[in-house]
Amino acid sequence: MTGYRGYIFSRPFQGERVPQHIQNLVIRDYCQRSKLVFLLSAAEYAMPDCHLIWHQILDDLPNLDGIVAYSLYQLPQSKKNRLESYRKIVAINKSLHFAVEGMKVFDNESAAKVEQIWEIHQAMGMGRRE
Repeated sequence: MTGYRGYIFSRPFQGERVPQHIQNLVIRDYCQRSKLVFLLSAAEYAMPDCHLIWHQILDDLPNLDGIVAYSLYQLPQSKKNRLESYRKIVAINKSLHFAVEGMKVFDNESAAKVEQIWEIHQAMGMGRRE
């Protein structure tokens, strides 16, 4: 069965801690409103700046329709890793959705918009505080 894998955090991000069940509710609601088939979420490990689960989902992406993350601020801190993630997603015609922000990456232009938001956020000193 194909569908969209949820991606949630088990650690704080952006100085806030959102319980996993709340992240899942937001993702599930986003999928229902967007008419996407929601698969269970994968929770990232609690260690700071760890994205092992993220990379496992990216590796499994050919078997999925896409990914729905709770927030774009859960993407890897490293710009190189974020750009590589966008490239992988676009290269195989999949999509990455961000439930809180209501945005998605599906081509190079949409990836550039998400990256621009990330960079503005960083420039304003609102970077990740895990």
